[in-house]
Amino acid sequence: MKVLGLDTATSGCSAALWDDGSGGQPRITVRRSPPMSRGQAEVLVPLAQEVLAEAGTGFAALDRVAVTVGPGAFTGLRIALAAARGIAVAHGLPVVGVTSFDAIAHGIPAADRAGRPLLVAVDSRRAEPFLQLYDAALAPLGEPAMPDPAAVAGWLAALYPAGPLLLAGDGVAALLPLLRDRADLAVAAGDGLPDAAVVAALGASRPAGLPVEPFYLRPPDVTLPKGAAQGATQGAAQGTASRAGA
Repeated sequence: MKVLGLDTATSGCSAALWDDGSGGQPRITVRRSPPMSRGQAEVLVPLAQEVLAEAGTGFAALDRVAVTVGPGAFTGLRIALAAARGIAVAHGLPVVGVTSFDAIAHGIPAADRAGRPLLVAVDSRRAEPFLQLYDAALAPLGEPAMPDPAAVAGWLAALYPAGPLLLAGDGVAALLPLLRDRADLAVAAGDGLPDAAVVAALGASRPAGLPVEPFYLRPPDVTLPKGAAQGATQGAAQGTASRAGA
């Protein structure tokens, strides 16, 4: 199985190919993650083409596409989703959606988690962080949340009253002052962004099927008229399909 992973959910842009090696050792064969906070719409599909070219394969040889669905930035989510849908339509592939929370959580090595629960914080670009708590085995504890900053400590205490806790995600810097009364906090290494390599690996093991919808956790800041929104989504998917089929 070959799975193309795509991510533009937050402030990154990455593409990666997961390959089971036709019965060999499953692994990420090629990964690209250029530093980028904007301009992902122009870069993502060519980036995916570079990944596949380096791996000596193409879109037609893929078995599925995996993509981060959020939460994250409104525009970023739609860029990767449109690309994934376009590639899927052009080549008859299933799509697997992976939350930003899962992509970040599963990107942390088990040794670094060291048996501790994990709190993933994704930058919402507002005062309220996007939060998801996991146990040491990365099973979700409670539902994803976007609490008011003053309520974050109480929200966490209701799920995990005390004990060592690992923090991860690009929203950690803003989260730490809200948890200043908690002991035994540690921050995971890395930039805290979702990684398409993790997205691809998760996409290989999860059920596939369309449609894959954006997961916002809150209403988007940008609201398009119904007709314009539908046209924009269809246009993006058609344009991506044309480039992917080239």
